[in-house]
Amino acid sequence: MSRYVKCERSTRETEIIIELELDGTGEYEINTGIGFFDHMLEGFARHGLFDLEVSVRGDTHVDAHHTVEDTGIVLGQAFLQALGDKEGISRFGYFILPMDDALVLASLDFSGRTFFAFDADLKAERLGTMETEVVREFFMGLASGAGMNLHIRQMAGENTHHIVEAMFKAVAKSMDMASRIDRRIDGVLSTKGVL
Repeated sequence: MSRYVKCERSTRETEIIIELELDGTGEYEINTGIGFFDHMLEGFARHGLFDLEVSVRGDTHVDAHHTVEDTGIVLGQAFLQALGDKEGISRFGYFILPMDDALVLASLDFSGRTFFAFDADLKAERLGTMETEVVREFFMGLASGAGMNLHIRQMAGENTHHIVEAMFKAVAKSMDMASRIDRRIDGVLSTKGVL
């Protein structure tokens, strides 16, 4: 059973098309107009083993904010749609990812209830042309779009590039874990019977 979806969103600030296959091999084609953001999404796809195509036209002449935040929202919506009724999914995912000096924890629950916590010290103001303050906005948008509970915590690290890259990879690994089908689960993994 394919868990493939295509999501689109068009506003005065961004035009976004995302194609996602949850059960992929990490193939990707990413074009957001922001080089560093492309690099992060490529790592997200590869390490989460998601097949991912992202095409964005955004108002990057203003700054990266709308492009990055809106991409997070639409990517979250793609996950929500691909998960369908969430029958059989593991639901929870967590990973502690090292990247050189950086160590980042990501933990999440595809609960249908949005909550977002972010604890990090990003010392550099920008990475390439992308302002580092929008990293938080991306993950908040992702949590909102997916209807998930997401915690990200920097446990160690000085190099901002390493810290941010560790975040994207840790969240990807966590989402892969949480979205996997476990044949032992009958229905959804909840005493309520619904997620």
